[in-house]
Amino acid sequence: MITVYDDRYKEEVIKLILHVQNVEYEVGISVKEQPDILDIHSNYINDGGNFWIALNDNGEVVGSIGLQKKNKEVAVLKKFFVYKDYRGKEFGIGKKLYEVLLGFAKEQGLSKIILDTPSKATRSHGFYKKVGFKEIDKEDLPIKYDYPDRNSIIFLLEL
Repeated sequence: MITVYDDRYKEEVIKLILHVQNVEYEVGISVKEQPDILDIHSNYINDGGNFWIALNDNGEVVGSIGLQKKNKEVAVLKKFFVYKDYRGKEFGIGKKLYEVLLGFAKEQGLSKIILDTPSKATRSHGFYKKVGFKEIDKEDLPIKYDYPDRNSIIFLLEL
């Protein structure tokens, strides 16, 4: 089930993000480098963006995706993670999370979604390209924003 984030899931969301980043992909990003996950409401929802989570049948968080609205045209896709055991077509969790975010972005009248992803996360690169994102150079970003650079690749989606 996909639902809008609620603070009762805060610890589970942080655990998911850190696990995928640091255990599965060995990227080595601390909570200190991504303080946005400590206050989802003020970093995503209150500024006109949103944050969604995927729950398994037991009500446990197994996926997340966030949209930070930067201005009336541009938003940043962030914190798109699904536990390894819940990835793939048989679950469709990543696809469902992405579709909810995309629908929301279109409703908001956004024209561009950007994202950064570590160069190591090659599986996600394929997904982004499949759904229409194009790889761009950092210099071509329509806005400037902070992200923990781990040899990051930047993608842009024109809506």
